[in-house]
Amino acid sequence: MIDFFIISPEDILYQLKLSCQLPDIIAAIASRKIITDAADKANIKIQTGELQQTADKMRLAKKLVKAKDTEEWLEKHYLSLNEFKELVQVSLLSAKLAHHLFSEQVESFFSAHQLDYAKSITYEVVLDDEELAWKLFDAVQNNEISFQDIAQQYIQEPELRRVNGYCGIRYRSDFMLEIATCVFTAHPPQMLKPILTHKGVHLIWVEEILQPNLDEELRCKILRDLFAIWLQQQLEEIKIVVQI
Repeated sequence: MIDFFIISPEDILYQLKLSCQLPDIIAAIASRKIITDAADKANIKIQTGELQQTADKMRLAKKLVKAKDTEEWLEKHYLSLNEFKELVQVSLLSAKLAHHLFSEQVESFFSAHQLDYAKSITYEVVLDDEELAWKLFDAVQNNEISFQDIAQQYIQEPELRRVNGYCGIRYRSDFMLEIATCVFTAHPPQMLKPILTHKGVHLIWVEEILQPNLDEELRCKILRDLFAIWLQQQLEEIKIVVQI
């Protein structure tokens, strides 16, 4: 039995090809170059304090509380401290560039797409049997059973069953199109008629629709959305030459 393997850069590249991940890697490389070039042209600078603050937030998000946690995480991902610094720098450049390009467009974009930023609180049970789904729906309408009872009886995953199929607070874009239309035209609290998708038959309880408020959290999300659209446009417009 072999005690260890020596994996070369060529091995890694070949495996990326075999796993069909190379297009995503190439797009990520091009995105990083687009961001750094655009930030340079816009004369966007990063201060030492900003870099440290962003690094601290990133470590907190990854639950790297202790120095040892960070060291182990870097080792796991084969990153040096300098490479981690570059990772943080690109993240910060992206945020600053997004603000530079789109900060003045946030309010008008929000006004034009306000419905897209409404959120809903929903519970869901997915069944395989459409006939059963309709029987359960009718039973709820006739007050013969509650949605919570359905969740307890028909959800297989213990953790999801424990919270009665709670899906969290989600934006319209977090749902499949056919489900989003039904959810955001509901009159909560309301159980929707069974919805058939490729995943099965969905029974959904809409507890509440939360109308959007342009607070700081939503401003940041809109900036990220606008920046993602812009970055995708840049990727589509440039010619990428890959030398392998």
